[in-house]
Amino acid sequence: MKRIIRSKKIIVIIGLMVVMAMVFSGCSGQEEKTTAADGADLVIPKGEITETAKFYPYKSGETDMEILAVKASDGSIRTAFNTCQVCQGSGKAYYKQEGNELVCQNCGNRFKMDMVEMERGGCNPVPILKENKKDDGTNIVISKDFIAQNKGMFENWKSQ
Repeated sequence: MKRIIRSKKIIVIIGLMVVMAMVFSGCSGQEEKTTAADGADLVIPKGEITETAKFYPYKSGETDMEILAVKASDGSIRTAFNTCQVCQGSGKAYYKQEGNELVCQNCGNRFKMDMVEMERGGCNPVPILKENKKDDGTNIVISKDFIAQNKGMFENWKSQ
């Protein structure tokens, strides 16, 4: 009987170690990245968007940028440039997800996922509105020209 209990404890410990390794190695999905071909429109497959924000690196000329996409609680897919409207000049003006919020790495402002693309003009991710993207039913497509028009927001991005 003691041998069975000991075996179960070992299995539980190994299981916890595997989960911890996944968390610390970045398998949570938040850091998974997909990059658009240089100079191409950004195509975001709607099927890969969940309540966990997905970050899409994009290079416009020599400027590194990032766009985030997330599924809101109403099922809609929301998009934004991953830079803070107020802090954008700082190298830390970008967001990381913590629970159901995005947190500005410069000022610490917390922003609810359901508010992505809904607010502008404050300390929040810069929204990419419906008129600036296309939804073909399968993908969200953001044109390279629109992205390039906004690269000035990323001049010092992640430089610190």
